[in-house]
Amino acid sequence: MDWIESAGRIVDCIGTKDFARALSHGLRAAVPYDYTVIFGYFGSAPPLDLFDDFPPDRRRLHVEEYQEGPYLLDPFFLVTVNGTEPGLWRLREIAPDRFYQGEYYRNYYAQTGLAEEIGYLIKANSELSIVISLMRKENRFSNAELRALKKIWPVIEAASRKNWQGLALAEPGWSQNMEERIEAAFHSIGEGVLTPRERQVVELTLRGHSADAIGKLLQISSGTVRIHRRNIYTKLRISSQGELFSEFINAMIGSGPSSTPSLQH
Repeated sequence: MDWIESAGRIVDCIGTKDFARALSHGLRAAVPYDYTVIFGYFGSAPPLDLFDDFPPDRRRLHVEEYQEGPYLLDPFFLVTVNGTEPGLWRLREIAPDRFYQGEYYRNYYAQTGLAEEIGYLIKANSELSIVISLMRKENRFSNAELRALKKIWPVIEAASRKNWQGLALAEPGWSQNMEERIEAAFHSIGEGVLTPRERQVVELTLRGHSADAIGKLLQISSGTVRIHRRNIYTKLRISSQGELFSEFINAMIGSGPSSTPSLQH
């Protein structure tokens, strides 16, 4: 099936249960890849799995475990809340400077074994952002393939927005409650022990920023950041970023219900 035929099928399926699968098939008609996952993000609430084509073993890692807390450190989640321009993005284009040395990558993302992940960022409505992720197990996407995927962006964006623009959370205040849970999780790490500045360093470290990048964000020297990190480890009685990552995930799991919110159309 060529792209023109696929585009017609995508448009024909808008508003039906077959839309996401037609979209996935259409993307594969443009460029081959292994897995598709489409997440819907309402602020910081656990992401909604709008569609995926993972086998069961991979689905547990990419969807179920991801929704439990690691998504909060995912660059593709972060672009939905920081005002990034909609479009097609490579993971390495939006990741913090030390992402591949950070604990989110080493303790979670590296387990996926992916060669590359790219994603379309789409604003479906004022509250809902959608990321359509295309994943490869082997070989990165070439520049020519990226150009092909960018060329079809207008169709992907318009069809996806039309299909999901009426999606909304059924529970008022869910996103606000989730923001409170996230804040509580970060604060619970070393509560009564760490200073406010040290908690800022913890959060930015977990998100994958280097000491230099944290220093620029907080307007302090990178040397001061490293001193803060040493003090944090001493106060928490840990010795690595891996243990710090575990502290955060445990805090998220323990800070309240993690079930996916219900929807209304």
